[in-house]
Amino acid sequence: MLQSRCSESLRVVARWALRAPRAGFASTSSRCSTQLNSPLDLDPSLQALLKDVDMSLMRAKSGTPLVAGSAHPKPIRELEVYSNLEDEDLQWDEDSSEAEGPSHRETRKSPAAHFGSGHIGSMVIPLELQNSINRLIADLDKPMLHQDAKRLFVDAEAGVWSTAYTKKYKSRQQGARHFERDGAAFASVALPAHYSAIYTVFDHVKRRLGPEWKVGRIIDWGAGTGSGLWAAAHCFQSSEQMIDRQLALSSVFNYVGIDKREALVDIGKRLLEDIELGKMNISWQKSFREGDIVERADGGDVVALSAFQLSSLPTPLARKELVKEMWESGANIIVLIDHSTTEGFENIVEAREKILTFGRKELMNPDYERWPAEIKGTHVIAPCPHDGACPLHHPGSTRLVCGFSQRLQRPDFIRKTKHSGVGHEDVGYSYVVMRRGERPPIPETKVGRTGTVGARALEKAALNAEPRKELSLVGEHREQPAVDHADGHATGATTVAEAEGTLEGLQDQLRVEAYNWPRLVFPPLKRSGHVILDVCAPEAKILRMTIPKSQGKQPYYDARKSSWGDIFPHEPKNRPQERYQPTRAKREGGTTPTKGSDIGKGKGKSTNDKYPPGFGQMKKAKKLRLERIREHARELNAMLNDS
Repeated sequence: MLQSRCSESLRVVARWALRAPRAGFASTSSRCSTQLNSPLDLDPSLQALLKDVDMSLMRAKSGTPLVAGSAHPKPIRELEVYSNLEDEDLQWDEDSSEAEGPSHRETRKSPAAHFGSGHIGSMVIPLELQNSINRLIADLDKPMLHQDAKRLFVDAEAGVWSTAYTKKYKSRQQGARHFERDGAAFASVALPAHYSAIYTVFDHVKRRLGPEWKVGRIIDWGAGTGSGLWAAAHCFQSSEQMIDRQLALSSVFNYVGIDKREALVDIGKRLLEDIELGKMNISWQKSFREGDIVERADGGDVVALSAFQLSSLPTPLARKELVKEMWESGANIIVLIDHSTTEGFENIVEAREKILTFGRKELMNPDYERWPAEIKGTHVIAPCPHDGACPLHHPGSTRLVCGFSQRLQRPDFIRKTKHSGVGHEDVGYSYVVMRRGERPPIPETKVGRTGTVGARALEKAALNAEPRKELSLVGEHREQPAVDHADGHATGATTVAEAEGTLEGLQDQLRVEAYNWPRLVFPPLKRSGHVILDVCAPEAKILRMTIPKSQGKQPYYDARKSSWGDIFPHEPKNRPQERYQPTRAKREGGTTPTKGSDIGKGKGKSTNDKYPPGFGQMKKAKKLRLERIREHARELNAMLNDS
């Protein structure tokens, strides 16, 4: 404001100076109104300066640019029409776009670390599903919907929202009265959260198995409102180039949803109304039938899915029957997902052990010797890098949960249903993905361990290893010693192009190696100069790996950029420490867990310490000073008595 006022004042003064007469100060108002003043006789350079100032102020208001040394504005350029353009010049070159590769930030990580950390940052529900849910709840009573959602998904004691649907009614009549209301509340609160977790698991498995793995059929136990259907159809698309994912463009052509909860199934059917399905065949049934079984040899494109269903079953026998049906379905891939709670984690571990037991029996049974190795037995793809017992599972006394989290961007209907202004929520889940066949052997090669950070470090080391050149006179020739550059690249792991020569070959080899990479089961602890990783190792143990800065720039950078749930390709410089939790004693009261109680935690102040460190020494010093004061007082009293 001050600058504009000063500019306006300067402009007025400049105009007045150009037009005022020499004796302008003695002129009267009547004279000014009857005749014009004669122009001032100013120096030409001053006149040019004042004219430039006046025009600059005028053009500054209008916003028109000026050409230097010209009093006229810069002419506006017009678009030129090129008539000689061909269609080939306007086509999108996919090969050139792929050749550009990932961004600079991504290439700083090694290809192996980038392969192990390709998780979804924040899940966005596709518009097709959002519009379907909005149509469902458009005509409902919104205050009633909010009350139903609170009744079903808010913990009365903790007062927090969850996505576990465990509501039981005393009679069928009471359940029928809440038929539609419960289904609508489930679709507006639990369905998006379940969708995000299922999609994340499918996306991880798709990246681990590669483009050769095609999914055509889904058998879903506990289908509910169809969260598994939407997630599978949107994840497995016919073309990965599509931005807006739709059911009609999915490679899944057959879906079988199994659920006895009629309220949820009815809502799932209503969500599919006015949705183009393409060639997909969708069927709903209350139980698994014998006609749904697929031959082992034909089950390569079949996925058996059970998402958030084990926790809703009332008895362990019902859970065992569900797992047995999934095994006997003939599906090549078995996916089990549950809530990231103690109960959900224990259900996943028990189902995992049950399926591994089925696979071991097949390998030991001579009746299955004629079967190919690809369909005989079973092994774990994710999250475990081993087929042994879970090191975090202690039946009846599990304290830590092997769970993961996926962030979901809340659509508008979730925020309104929950009466919350928060735009996101974190969905916790535990899962296991298993595949038929024996576990691939451990490869001897290690590829893709060097990215941009490591390559620059190698170049710098090779440059420093070269002998320094000495100055010599003109015409004088001195032989320089030969430099062997082979040592500069002699790292334990090859770079991107050294192993296979192509990106596809590198990805294939990384998929085989990733079966034995440890997985971060807790968030990394990033310290100054080192990173602490608590991982589930191929030895079926929880190990604490420390990646110091001295190990190398590339391993240290990859460790700094790692996240919870990643698989980490680098081996630690020092021997890792085994972390475990002691089982509780059977006597009442148990034991005080000490070793292993800090899994996933950093070293901090103990909450059981009553006094700060060094308090004992301070107390002893104070006591010693008091003793000296008392002794000195006794000596003074004795001297006074003697006198």
